[in-house]
Amino acid sequence: MSAAPGHFIVATHVSSLCAKPPTVFVVETARQNIPLPNPLDDDLPLEHATACVSLTTPTTGAVIMRVIHGGLIVELASLSTPVPPLRIVFPSILLPTPSIFLLEDSEIHLIAVTELGSLYRIVIPIDGLNLWKDQTENVWPREHFVRNMPVEHPQGCFVHVQGPHCLSISLPHGVLLRLEAEMMGYDAREEMEWSETVFHHGSFFSSLTSYLPLHSGHPNAPDTIAIASHPWPTDIGNVWTLSRDRMLRLWKPKLGCVTSKMLPSTPNAKDPSTSASGNAKYLLLDEERQNLIKIFSTTSKDDGRVDIYALVFIPTPSSTSGGFFCIVDTSTDHFVEVGIIECPRHTAHRHLQDFIFADNTLCTLWDSQGRSVVESTTINISSLRTHDLQPALWTTSQYMQEPELTPAVMEEQLLTHGSLSDKFLEAIMKPGVFSPLTLQIALNRYVEACRTLPGVQPPQLSHTYPSLAENIAAVVGCTVTLNREQYTGRYLNANYWTALKRDWEGFVARCRDVERSARWPLSIVSQGPDGIVIIERERVGSLVIEDVPISIRRQLESDQPPHSQYEIFGILWALRHKMGPRMLASVETRTADLLHQEIAFSFAEILQDQARTIQLKENLEPGADLWFAGRLQSVPDLDKATRAALDAIGGFDFSIKRELTDAELLNPPPVSEWLRSQAAAYSTTSTEARYDLCLCLIILLLFSADTLQDWDATLLAEVYAVFRAISILRFVGHQPAEGRNAENRADVTSSDDVVTKMRNMNVSKHQLKCASVSSLTRLLISQSPITDGIATAAHNFMDFSGLCQSISTASVTKQEILFCERIRSLGFNGVAHDLLAWFPRTPSVVFLKSLVFMSQGRVDDAALLLEKLAGSFGINVLTLEDSEALLAVLPPGLPVDSQYSFYLFAADLFRHTFASYEVHFSKLTIQVAPPGTHTAPLWTAVVKGLIDLALYEDAYASVMSIPFEKEKLECATHLAIRMCEENAVEKLMSFDFAGVASEVEAALAFKVRNADPRLRPCYSRILYTWYTRKGDYRNASLTMYQRARKLQDIITDSQAFIALAEDQLESLSVAINALYLVDEKFAWVVMPVVPDPTGTRQKLSKHIPESQYVSSKYDAELIQLSDMEYECSLLRAQIDIIKRDPSILSSPEYRLPAPLIVMRLAQANQYNQAMATARSLKVDMTDVFIHLTRQCIRLFRNPGSVLQEDTSGWLLTDNAASWQGNPSDRGWRYLQQSLKRYDGPDTDNRYAKAAFETILSLGRSSLTPPWLVEILAKHQPEYLIRISLKYENLTDAVNFAYALILKSDKQLSRETFKDASTTWLPYALIDQVLTAADAQMNPPQNLIPLRTTINDRIRRVQKLSHRPVS
Repeated sequence: MSAAPGHFIVATHVSSLCAKPPTVFVVETARQNIPLPNPLDDDLPLEHATACVSLTTPTTGAVIMRVIHGGLIVELASLSTPVPPLRIVFPSILLPTPSIFLLEDSEIHLIAVTELGSLYRIVIPIDGLNLWKDQTENVWPREHFVRNMPVEHPQGCFVHVQGPHCLSISLPHGVLLRLEAEMMGYDAREEMEWSETVFHHGSFFSSLTSYLPLHSGHPNAPDTIAIASHPWPTDIGNVWTLSRDRMLRLWKPKLGCVTSKMLPSTPNAKDPSTSASGNAKYLLLDEERQNLIKIFSTTSKDDGRVDIYALVFIPTPSSTSGGFFCIVDTSTDHFVEVGIIECPRHTAHRHLQDFIFADNTLCTLWDSQGRSVVESTTINISSLRTHDLQPALWTTSQYMQEPELTPAVMEEQLLTHGSLSDKFLEAIMKPGVFSPLTLQIALNRYVEACRTLPGVQPPQLSHTYPSLAENIAAVVGCTVTLNREQYTGRYLNANYWTALKRDWEGFVARCRDVERSARWPLSIVSQGPDGIVIIERERVGSLVIEDVPISIRRQLESDQPPHSQYEIFGILWALRHKMGPRMLASVETRTADLLHQEIAFSFAEILQDQARTIQLKENLEPGADLWFAGRLQSVPDLDKATRAALDAIGGFDFSIKRELTDAELLNPPPVSEWLRSQAAAYSTTSTEARYDLCLCLIILLLFSADTLQDWDATLLAEVYAVFRAISILRFVGHQPAEGRNAENRADVTSSDDVVTKMRNMNVSKHQLKCASVSSLTRLLISQSPITDGIATAAHNFMDFSGLCQSISTASVTKQEILFCERIRSLGFNGVAHDLLAWFPRTPSVVFLKSLVFMSQGRVDDAALLLEKLAGSFGINVLTLEDSEALLAVLPPGLPVDSQYSFYLFAADLFRHTFASYEVHFSKLTIQVAPPGTHTAPLWTAVVKGLIDLALYEDAYASVMSIPFEKEKLECATHLAIRMCEENAVEKLMSFDFAGVASEVEAALAFKVRNADPRLRPCYSRILYTWYTRKGDYRNASLTMYQRARKLQDIITDSQAFIALAEDQLESLSVAINALYLVDEKFAWVVMPVVPDPTGTRQKLSKHIPESQYVSSKYDAELIQLSDMEYECSLLRAQIDIIKRDPSILSSPEYRLPAPLIVMRLAQANQYNQAMATARSLKVDMTDVFIHLTRQCIRLFRNPGSVLQEDTSGWLLTDNAASWQGNPSDRGWRYLQQSLKRYDGPDTDNRYAKAAFETILSLGRSSLTPPWLVEILAKHQPEYLIRISLKYENLTDAVNFAYALILKSDKQLSRETFKDASTTWLPYALIDQVLTAADAQMNPPQNLIPLRTTINDRIRRVQKLSHRPVS
């Protein structure tokens, strides 16, 4: 555990150790009406600890207990395992300081006392190194009410826990309350019993010292400020206390204070009583609780005697030192002062926070202006027994000097290239500078300050961001605006940048203020025989040994001369300080730019040019260049000194290449994120030291540029190679890994995480959400186990990276490229790209850079690099080193000697992501494919890629070029289908698909049969176009008719009819039009018979037997053109009637039959449409004309009632509206025109008959229009006679019979007698007329002429019958 010279401190922020949220356990109290807790210090961030305790055992590893949230929450965190922290929330503020103990290797007992006087024992079950994971449900608390606790004023009380069964509480005026547990309370039926005993320092056993002079007249002088006991486990139950008047007391169980001794106020005071006279008020110690006492014991090997010593620290107000240690032998009831150990002078104005003594070493933790400093010394135990204590030799260990982000430091940062915001963000996000908690607290305070500003709040304040860095970048500076000058209107850019810089500086100042509190030291503990842990408010650090570069840099910074073999560093460090920050930044920038370029000249020439440009010597103080030149000449062998310096910079003395043992492989040690973070911090510190030393060598080369021609060229190359390696390690060490942690935190899928988050809702007010900002170095170190200490792990990481093994910048080794590949595989593509820029463009670098470009979305650049890299394959032109490096990053199994394999890999790299380059590299692969190689998959990839790119002409050309028949057919059909899907039908029709047209046609036909006709693309229309372009009108008609049939099957309800009926009608119309283009003899199509479950399909014209038409096992249907026309007409009528009367859709029989449609149209006075529909559907129109005749009669009787109805379908048509006469005349004329159009001999004049009979049935024979009688008399004279007899119109019957005979006589006189039909008349009907007329009392008017005419006709016929036939 020695803290010998050559040690320093590295620390890790607690908030960056575990990305998972802590588990929360809420402690309840049996007290009633307790006040709400109020944290003691409002200025202290809630997550910063106020007290810490450590527990280190083989069972649990290292566990630290932190009291946070002002004393309300106790957090248990493991430094040895990745178990999430456990937070225990108490109902009131705790008294300092709780403690934890391990019992029976299965339980952790937390003992704590609250200000309300409740003593808690929290028993936490553990499962080995898994600790409290999955054990939260089994945590049980026990509460005891402390009876002798001054709950009214508990501020002056504090607790010292001696063990799980005993504790002491300091009360005011030096009173001590001792509590001992009689039983643990494991049984739920038992209460945890604590016995309380109050002891006063003025007891009988302390009366022996009453003869001494009064120690102090101050009333608070006896107040206890420190309590200590022998480290647990022990059977020593004594307690030692120190009061403000430096009185050391010994308290024994059951007895109380048995002895006391006043300790001196100065290390040289001989009589403590004299120092407590008149100046006593100045000698009182501070009233706050302090860690001033440690108890340790030694055992004699001779007689086994145990000596107990108290090591007491007495702070001094003088400026000579921070205080001194007084060693007191307390083995007996009389204290014996053994000796004094003075602290070093530089501890003046520092404050001792804690100290430990173990293994003969005293380690003290000091607060030096908010920073931890460890002072160590060795105490000879044997000299304690002889009371001959030698003067102490102190060694100092502290953090390596880190530049604080003051405005001056940031001004230096702004000298380099980059934007202002990027520079500030990069500085604050650098790992180790600020904790994630610090950044979140500072950001919250900044946002709160911005919200207090008048005016509208910027929207950036209310947005949410995926990461802490993005949140800071968006919010900081959001209130700064770019203004214009009032008179000229020009932008005030200078004012804007000044205000923005001040805003960033203000945010950095907030971060520094919070971080200063986070780094406040609290305690120092021993972790095993060789480890010391320093615990701060928000950090946990350790004491580690320095490596050579760190040691040299520390000596140079403290103006101490380094070892003689590194004397050159002392000279160059002084030269560096003479250069100034601006010239130093110029040297760094130019050196980095040089290594980012291809080097075409020797380093000597390049350095000479750089020296002339920088003018290093000219910018030094007058005479300084000569002085430094003389100093360099004093070095005996500059070449040897430079090589020794390079060995120091690139050497890793602690690196150990060790194989894991079988036990470690079977039971690997637990993952310690804290150790990894420590190793990463050590690596960063060592890299910074190496970078500064290497920069000194660059300055040496620039200063000696004139003589570099005499130098060894390999030495110059090695200097730059080492500088490149260290610069890469330094750059990686500056990279945060916030994005990686954010992804890990987002993946909360386990039930434990869900339960944990639900529990956290109970104490949401106690939680501050912040990102866990790790470092890239920590992620890289986490890929290997840490088993040999922090320094060894850091050196192993830097050594195994292989960066410092390179001796030239002109090549790239296998280890260097693998290091970049590791970073790329972790997802840090931007970092990998920046690292690759340091290396020359070797094949391995080009390949890895192409992968980085792919991940960054720079596909064009990646493809260009891969195409250029192809020249390195297939031809043995690579050096052995380049070949090894390239093989290290290539996928396994990819040979370097095959260009075909590389192009195939490149094509696979772009597959399914970037089709253009997949096509490009697939074509190249086909071109270089060896003879006999099966390239069918490549042809398929080319075609599909071109199709995805919508390059259909190129895809078609590639399809027709495929030498494989099967793939050609598949690609052709795929091209056709994709072109249909992408609405490229016009271009598709321009391709003839020679040789594969039938397959394309079959594919489209398959889509027509199986695709939903409602979806796009409409394959029926596409195939119809295909057939039409080829002149195959029958198949075109069949295609659209199939579509109409499929739509008809889909229409199963009224809603579907509304949506699809028009589409079905269009398909039928198109099918009819196509079939009209076929020869009339062949105007039919054939469809397979598909059983119709509804049985409502229209009966087709003819069924062709299977044996006569097709050889298929399915039946076929022959659909004539007339069948299509009928279906089309019926559907059109159904659509029209539904449009006219939408209420039809409410009926389940919404598809009305043809007669009902015609009748509904007639009833709606739509006679034109009704008659046209009836003709097309071959429906009898008798009812239509009956209805029309009645309307004409109504129009004659009461024209007003008819005109109020809708007459647009007959009287208001274009023709009817132009007719002369009244509405009645136009109505009868409309009837006349309709009969002329739709009635005649082919219908046997049944519509005219119906009209005439309608008139007669209404008893309105007088209204019969003459033209109607004329029509019937001309074509149906017998009907007129019969209908007149039917309705007993004998006069009309006689007249019609008389007219019939006259007409027959005229015809008989003109025609030659040929047969009996010429002279035929309905004599029986005429006899009926005559008989009926004779029965009348008043014979009809033409009855006599009728008889006369009949007699004359009979005589003529008889005369003609005797004439011989010629």
